[in-house]
Amino acid sequence: MMNKTSEEYEKDIYILAIESSCDETAASVVKNGREVLSNIISSQIELHKLYGGVVPEIASRKHIERINQVIEETLTVAGMTLDDLDAVAVTYGPGLVGALLVGVAEAKAISYAKNLPLVGVHHIEGHISANYIENKDLEPPFICLVVSGGHTHLVRVKDYGEYEILGRTRDDAAGEAFDKVARAIGLGYPGGPKIDRLAKEGNPDAIVFPKAKIAEAPYDFSFSGLKSAVLNYLNGCKMKGEPIVEADVAASFQKAVVDVLVEHAMSAVAESGLDKLALAGGVASNSALRLAAEKACAQRGIRFYRPSPILCTDNAAMIGAAAYYDYIRGVRHGLDLNAVPNLKLGERLA
Repeated sequence: MMNKTSEEYEKDIYILAIESSCDETAASVVKNGREVLSNIISSQIELHKLYGGVVPEIASRKHIERINQVIEETLTVAGMTLDDLDAVAVTYGPGLVGALLVGVAEAKAISYAKNLPLVGVHHIEGHISANYIENKDLEPPFICLVVSGGHTHLVRVKDYGEYEILGRTRDDAAGEAFDKVARAIGLGYPGGPKIDRLAKEGNPDAIVFPKAKIAEAPYDFSFSGLKSAVLNYLNGCKMKGEPIVEADVAASFQKAVVDVLVEHAMSAVAESGLDKLALAGGVASNSALRLAAEKACAQRGIRFYRPSPILCTDNAAMIGAAAYYDYIRGVRHGLDLNAVPNLKLGERLA
């Protein structure tokens, strides 16, 4: 199939995007990859708080209950109908398999009923592409630090849809460590935002927690040891009868995570010879990380990009942005598209 660049399209391209990889049911209409006409998100956070984390079976059932309503609302807000669309896009991995299947089935049904091209999108590619929505000047190549509950990657974005993973976590992702430490402190779920808020009241230098470095893979991350160090500190205080200042623990833990993330990102940018760094993923909304990355980039003359917090969490606008660049390159999926819960960045079915 002949590929086209965005400049070669004479008409605007409108894509309905669907995201259901975890516990947000989301739909969006995106024009030409960078203009969001609507972005509706139905969150299940309050429900999953009761269980201290996402329960996959409950998430899947809630997606089934909400997906048609969310799509109808996003079309209404955009002032469009299914007949006005050029394509339908959907996250097909990675994520919770039951949750993914709801979105994929919905997208395939719309594709079949309206004879619309179907574009399956990688969830992490969506997070990276969220940066295109508000930063009209951002174009590849650049370095992207992807930080979420399930992933911590340093990625060289070589072109739209072309990625080279420079580093990844060896164990816990940063967001996963935030959730586990938050649970240990007694903050509950979701851990990331709660630690971010509590850390503002604490001293980040009160406790020195370890920062793991992997000699043979300088861009890789490891947060399991840090998580264990925090748990050991808390247990030690309890055994000795010493007071625990939760704000200091949160601030010191957060500093250890942020320092490693920013140090690795700065090294990757310097070695790549590029002058652009972008953040992506749910943890990219962390205020300490955004501030530290912005400061480090300013000191080095690096252009810094990050999505608004609403575009850092799971949403469908980012899926529509990623889908547009796949669409104009001729990427299409058939009605045999399936959920791939462990899909790796860069893998494609078409």
